[in-house]
Amino acid sequence: MTSMTFGQKKFIPTAPEKGSFPLDHEGQCKKLMLYYMRCLRTNNDDNSACRQECRAYLQCRMDHNLMAKEEFSKLGFSEEGEGKNN
Repeated sequence: MTSMTFGQKKFIPTAPEKGSFPLDHEGQCKKLMLYYMRCLRTNNDDNSACRQECRAYLQCRMDHNLMAKEEFSKLGFSEEGEGKNN
């Protein structure tokens, strides 16, 4: 049984601006993702203890066009205390 509602517009979904990114099917950043996940596990899911691993993983994703290139300051990383310059 089909239901047709007259007068309604067809719904056309659109992707969100942020939060949607391609999966890493080729595993280009898998090693860095595993380092980050291991760090989270050993630090009781305290992501502040794993900021360097997270930054390296995001940098890998940007380098391989798996996410839009973005300044780290916009991703919640500050230049101070990170130990690495952007």
